[in-house]
Amino acid sequence: MKKLIGLLVVAVVFSTGALAQRKDEGGAQHGGARVGGGYIPSRGPAPARAQRPAARPAGGVSHAQAPEPARPQTRSYNDQAGHPSAPHVHTNGTWVGHDSGRDDPRYHLDHPWEHGKFTGGFGRGHVFRIEGGDRDRFWFGGFYFSVSPVDYDYCGDWLWDSDQIVIYEDPDHIGWYLAYNVRLGTYIHVQFVGNS
Repeated sequence: MKKLIGLLVVAVVFSTGALAQRKDEGGAQHGGARVGGGYIPSRGPAPARAQRPAARPAGGVSHAQAPEPARPQTRSYNDQAGHPSAPHVHTNGTWVGHDSGRDDPRYHLDHPWEHGKFTGGFGRGHVFRIEGGDRDRFWFGGFYFSVSPVDYDYCGDWLWDSDQIVIYEDPDHIGWYLAYNVRLGTYIHVQFVGNS
């Protein structure tokens, strides 16, 4: 009888560990595709496809007819039920929300790399824990970053003293990196602002 109970205890311990490991590797299930939960993409996003400029009406547009400039809007990236409203990565490697292309004026920097380039390592093999700060300036391992004002609304639930992040190079927006939050599965545009 003791052997049977011992075997049951061992079986429960191993099955519980296996379930926990599967959750950590696969992330949380949301509406058919998984997001977050410890998943780390093997690579960053592919460059966005070039977007064609909008066609102009024949004869041009006079100043009196010119539309008002677009006001900044917070875009929702909630592509499936239960997914975050922020740019995020599915556990199949699909980067949701990285589609604005090189000509997006919101991410234009007059002086890209003015504080140098980040040299701490990119991608899955380089997981960093945020050590402090906030969206205006945060740090880890002596490297300092700031979040693009365009992405402020997408990092309100980040833990600025403990979240694990992975940095990826942004293939479209010169001077920006993508900081991926391992816990949430979301990402934001960040600028390297120096190291100590």
